[in-house]
Amino acid sequence: MNSIVILGIESSCDDTSAAVIKDGVLLSNITASQSVHAKYGGVVPELASRAHQQNIIPVVNEALTVAGVSKTDLSAVAFTRGPGLLGSLLVGTSFAKGFAQALEIPIVDVNHLQAHVLAHFISEGTDNEQFPEFPFLCLLVSGGNSQIIVVRSYSDMEIVGQTIDDAAGEAFDKCAKVMGLPYPGGPHVDRLAKQGNPQAFVFSKPQIPEYNYSFSGLKTSFLYLVRDKIKENPNFIAENLNDLCASIQYTVVEILMAKLRKAAKDLNIYQVALAGGVSANSALREAFQQHANKYGWKVFVPPFAYTTDNAAMIAITGYFKYQNNEFCALNEAPYSRVSM
Repeated sequence: MNSIVILGIESSCDDTSAAVIKDGVLLSNITASQSVHAKYGGVVPELASRAHQQNIIPVVNEALTVAGVSKTDLSAVAFTRGPGLLGSLLVGTSFAKGFAQALEIPIVDVNHLQAHVLAHFISEGTDNEQFPEFPFLCLLVSGGNSQIIVVRSYSDMEIVGQTIDDAAGEAFDKCAKVMGLPYPGGPHVDRLAKQGNPQAFVFSKPQIPEYNYSFSGLKTSFLYLVRDKIKENPNFIAENLNDLCASIQYTVVEILMAKLRKAAKDLNIYQVALAGGVSANSALREAFQQHANKYGWKVFVPPFAYTTDNAAMIAITGYFKYQNNEFCALNEAPYSRVSM
């Protein structure tokens, strides 16, 4: 039986990434990040798409070289079709189509959010690897998404809760911007929070029904507190930076975990996974371990390499879809917004 070799391409935002998976085992995962956006305080779509055009060929070439795979060995090319920045997605989609056509192999379109969930099934070919068993709950948290997902199979996922306004990652970044921290703010908040008191300041927690989230009120609460305190003391932020970071991080994690606890209890599912860029947050990871000890959850927290946008998660999703003959027509266009 011939091996299944998948090239994965990820270009949904500002990271150009390519990965190779052979028979379910990851052989390479190469990512080129874009530093040009830092001075603007956020990703500039036009600059992102231009950088993807510069990066995609060198990144794909390096991924194939590191994997020790020739392009003629490839079974298919998997690519992120959406959601994401349309200009960035067009670069990855166009390259995948052209590359696959030249090699006369199929293309596999991948939903970026589904790929974040399936990152938990990336194998590095080592002993004692553990993967979630179906069904499991996945908390997907990133700059653009905060969702609780019931995962019944590789292709059967149901969103049972999601943010009705802002995402958790967006709350971190915008609060960080108010405090004068560089973009992206989440990692800086996490770092400074380690030296702060999480109980120093109290911020509002939304009362949203079922398993849904809201973070707009938290941001407003944070903004008003900082505004009022600065009137009393112009140096308030500088003098309380660590405590502010610790308090905002504590509140975000509490909001996320409260709904996840409710979902796990109501649905009687105690295999729980974490995914998305905010899953790199140390307090959220610690909360997962605490819940495992307290509630008997079996938790799955991804390696840091698979938390942010990466092509390994695209390749593993493409691998599963390839086995089910789920291919993409050449006339299919990328999409900027979509549900799971």
